[in-house]
Amino acid sequence: MNEQIVILDFGSQYTQVIARRVRECNVYSTILPYDTPAKQIAALKPRGLILSGGPASVYAEDAPLPDKDIFKLGIPVLGICYGVQILAHFLGGKVEPGRKREFGKGTLTVRDSSCPLFKDMPETLQVWNSHGDKLTRLPKGFVSVATTENSDYAAIENRATNSYGLQFHPEVVHTPRGREIYSNFVHGVCGCGNDWNMRNYVEQAVEAIRAQVGSENVILGLSGGVDSSVAAALIHRAVGDQLTCIFVNNGLLRAREAEIVQEVFGRNFRIRLLYEDASRLFLTRLKGVTDPERKRKIIGRTFIEVFEKAVASSLRLDSARGADATIRKARFLAQGTLYPDVIESVPIAGNPAAMIKSHHNVGGLPKKMRFKLVEPLKCLFKDEVRQLGLELGLPKEIVHRQPFPGPGLAVRLLGEVTAERLEILRKADWIVIDEMKQSDWYYKVWQSFAVLLPVRSVGVMGDERTYDYTIALRVVESQDGMTADWVKLPYELLEKISNRIVNEVKGVNRCVFDITSKPPGTIEWE
Repeated sequence: MNEQIVILDFGSQYTQVIARRVRECNVYSTILPYDTPAKQIAALKPRGLILSGGPASVYAEDAPLPDKDIFKLGIPVLGICYGVQILAHFLGGKVEPGRKREFGKGTLTVRDSSCPLFKDMPETLQVWNSHGDKLTRLPKGFVSVATTENSDYAAIENRATNSYGLQFHPEVVHTPRGREIYSNFVHGVCGCGNDWNMRNYVEQAVEAIRAQVGSENVILGLSGGVDSSVAAALIHRAVGDQLTCIFVNNGLLRAREAEIVQEVFGRNFRIRLLYEDASRLFLTRLKGVTDPERKRKIIGRTFIEVFEKAVASSLRLDSARGADATIRKARFLAQGTLYPDVIESVPIAGNPAAMIKSHHNVGGLPKKMRFKLVEPLKCLFKDEVRQLGLELGLPKEIVHRQPFPGPGLAVRLLGEVTAERLEILRKADWIVIDEMKQSDWYYKVWQSFAVLLPVRSVGVMGDERTYDYTIALRVVESQDGMTADWVKLPYELLEKISNRIVNEVKGVNRCVFDITSKPPGTIEWE
């Protein structure tokens, strides 16, 4: 790879978002730990260096600090939030606690429009702040080129050394012109071209998978969703018959899910697929459980247990048939974990992101699991995974399926999970999908689904009084799942969905529409 940008990660929850913005500029990026030696960085011959944000204060005793020689590499440098404070700290400036913290939207006023970062941009910009410390003295050779309400040094530069710093976060969607700022840096300042694309990513990912796996075999728990499907196609491209997919029917699937998965992957793609119906076991273990975190952990642990038993069962079957049991030496477990799954599940580099929720692909794995993980999608966002799927030749029906949570309908069914309540939710959800597709709205939104509430209310159907469940309709738009907004569906479509659910799904007499964005809510209800 001739052209690349190196990103040093100081623990920001947005580090992968920075990498994404660089990829959107058709430039390859590499994320390295904050303390990577300067010589190691120089060996990669990067065209530029980006210092990420982070939760620490540069003046703290345990602050994560880089190799000081990174500033002698002679390449352009861009510091973001904590990164600009690193610039000041190492080059002679001063950082102190701010009297007034800046969190959320702010207005940036560009004082010097000749700064390369703000080429062809207006004098005022909406930006997103997230910091308590601030620069109080600039390093020698630096000047301020933009300010905010609370900072005289919101953007600084030393054009002679091609060093730049931003106190705000241009990578998040709440900085609408942020992508252009990154483009100005990687193209205008660093001189990178536009040669990198998703096809290059396939090549790099295939090489990385082969290097990690070698001649060993890989097992993948296939759900039929976009993430696991793309992961399966990518890993199959890399190692072929070394991959075995196990599809576990946990009883928490959407309507016809089991049949579709077996048809598409077993018969059409000819990927070795083992089917295990464990729906009764999952429902037994979920009996009486109402806490969403307990649900996720039970489902995650049971999933691992079931597919390990499926592996053992397949070995016995292969042995009885005299077949070559290639799965016998499997040492790797593949998962379709995406970046939002990781950032919302585990702290990064010590403390930057509080755990929002456990994820069965991340937090639910037994500590003594005998497999090593292969997670080829963990640096990507959902829309990038869709692009990757198309590049791999997967059909649109698979690639553009709406996201479906790993724990399945269990996190869309509030309260206890029972076969009866699952059937109610499954029928309601099928109606939502059907109507969204018929009205051409399905592929226009991020997700649309039904949620069964543990709430019963009085209704009148015909001449009879009813006391039945409530279905909540959730429809959101999003770019990457990190943030989301509810979709303003036409009243006629809402009416049609509601009427069909109430009339066709026994046990439901009321529908409501969720108009909560993320944040403050999450996309899923549990």
